[in-house]
Amino acid sequence: MTQLDQFLTRAEALLARLEAVLPPASFTPDWSAATAFRWRKRGGKDGSGYLQPVAHIAPIALSDLHNIEQQKSQIEQNTRQFVEGRPANNVLLTGARGTGKSSLIKACLNQYAAQGLRLIEVDKDDLGDLPDIVDLVAGRNERFVIFCDDLSFEEGESGYKALKVALDGSIAAQSDNVLIYATSNRRHLLPERVSDNATYVHTEDGDLHPGETVEEKISLSERFGLWVSFYPFKQDDFLDIVAHWLRHFGCNGQQIEEARGDALRWALQRGSRSGRVAWQFAKDHAGKINH
Repeated sequence: MTQLDQFLTRAEALLARLEAVLPPASFTPDWSAATAFRWRKRGGKDGSGYLQPVAHIAPIALSDLHNIEQQKSQIEQNTRQFVEGRPANNVLLTGARGTGKSSLIKACLNQYAAQGLRLIEVDKDDLGDLPDIVDLVAGRNERFVIFCDDLSFEEGESGYKALKVALDGSIAAQSDNVLIYATSNRRHLLPERVSDNATYVHTEDGDLHPGETVEEKISLSERFGLWVSFYPFKQDDFLDIVAHWLRHFGCNGQQIEEARGDALRWALQRGSRSGRVAWQFAKDHAGKINH
């Protein structure tokens, strides 16, 4: 080995040691590439994250969402306040599956993207990176909703503590251009057990107070300023949603009326009369009759 080869070998070893202690290079997102982004983790030792533009966003509109008028009004009002720079709350959307929780957030993005609203989707496993995401968007003119879909935790998961701190527990104030919207089938985000009831305490005056276990389980959901609950649809509500999507796919009034029985049987087979099931039926049915 020549002296030059020895020098190059030592230089490569030195660079490798420096890379191990230096912070990873930051990748500035192309903010003009999209209105929605996903937080992704790079491979390698540093495990750093970056924002990946979402090229194709679901084109759902607020008018496509039926029979959740109260919930739609609450979320749209809160989002409008946020986009206009007025005070607004972090939001927890909970309740029955397939009733429009995630679709409502996507529809709000489509409604207000032209006014500067942006969406950042973060997986539960990456919630520890919330401070990095907030720092990345701080100071920008856009308004960012950090979206955590289908959120629930098992006891001891690190993401639970990270989200709790991000909502209302850090020494640093939450950036005024960031809100957190989360959806979940659980209102308290942690599993609830019968044994939890044993922790309740009766005081001398007859009041009932939850114990530490219950307090901990509700402490995260309490940090969301706005709770919005969703409920299973009644039969007529389900059929109304089916009719909407069949019209969307080009079916006429007679075809929609004739599809009612098939739609109810479809829902019965799946054990649910949700908006998602209505959408799935409409795609199947319209595809068969409009071939």
